Amino acid sequence: MWENAEVATRLPCQDLNRARAFYADKLGLEPTEERPGGLLYQLGSSRFALFASGGAATGGHTQMAFDVTDLDATVAELRRRGVVFEEVDVPGLRTVDGVAEVAGNYPSKGTGERAAWFRDSEGNMLGIGEPIRG
Repeated sequence: MWENAEVATRLPCQDLNRARAFYADKLGLEPTEERPGGLLYQLGSSRFALFASGGAATGGHTQMAFDVTDLDATVAELRRRGVVFEEVDVPGLRTVDGVAEVAGNYPSKGTGERAAWFRDSEGNMLGIGEPIRG
């Protein structure tokens, strides 16, 4: 049933124009397609969409995450563009200068992960992760 299925994230936006500007100016991303009330982005074989919504994102959990090969360089570039990273200090998870080391991971991805989180202009919580290998 799922052999040819693909997964694509959908993120709600109260102001689609504001979100489009955030994703362009802060993340350097442009939509590959658009329709009334929606923007579609493609990164490699992954896709995500922003859609106009009257509801507000809670931002209480990671809604979408990007896997990167150099977390430090990515965080530095995003900070240069004005992205503000979350500081987290809860049992089992603590960031230092916006970056956390997360123990354990899916075996195919590594032994752990270095991760950072930020919110987009609409309050969606986005994550960035770099697998720890070895």
